[in-house]
Amino acid sequence: MGDSRRHRGPHPQDAQLFAPETVGTLNSAVTDLSWLRDRGYADPSAMKLVGDRYQLRQRQRVAVGRCACSNEKRDARWDRQVSPSEIGGRSLAIDGLNVITTIEVALAHGVLLLGRDRCLRDMASFHGSYRLVHETERAVAVLVQVVESLGAGRAVVYIDRPVSNSGRLAESVRQAARREGSELEALTAHRVDELLIAHEGVVASADSAVLDGCRSWLNLARIAVERHRDEVEPMWLLDLSSP
Repeated sequence: MGDSRRHRGPHPQDAQLFAPETVGTLNSAVTDLSWLRDRGYADPSAMKLVGDRYQLRQRQRVAVGRCACSNEKRDARWDRQVSPSEIGGRSLAIDGLNVITTIEVALAHGVLLLGRDRCLRDMASFHGSYRLVHETERAVAVLVQVVESLGAGRAVVYIDRPVSNSGRLAESVRQAARREGSELEALTAHRVDELLIAHEGVVASADSAVLDGCRSWLNLARIAVERHRDEVEPMWLLDLSSP
């Protein structure tokens, strides 16, 4: 992927790990892991069992883990999902790092994941450290344009304050909003997940814990990517939305 500090593109091994011939195996692994989650198996042991059975590499296990969910959680997430046409006038709280990163990955032609809940996710992970990359400016502009088109009553992008460069990313969102004449706000905050779960309006995130705890949610990253399909082609979408 070249210099990983400047781009959010694919890992050097992704062409092998997520080749077309692996999709069937990965979908089977998602099905099995979801079955175990349905029956209350502890996630670490369930993931090890499934990963070992299918001889999955670490990044493949991450993809399977992000796409699998129990039937109960899948159905509950579907019930609470709202469409773009339902956002008008409502308060929208956006998981900034989560949504922006997925758009960055799409623009950089990295691996995107479609899970059982039909939510769009990516393979990126930060562990407390986020770096603005080549795709960040455009990803932020796409986010602002899409949010502006939804007509939300108040929209706020929340970015995890303890993560490095959170302030810079928030300022990038504010600048993009000013250029678009948008009233979109960007704030840094501690414990963003808890804030989103407690939000009384609509939440935009692909974080499983947030989706399971919030009142209603919008698949914002997927909407943004689909509306800018011409910019992200060829799109590397790994469809693991097994039954």
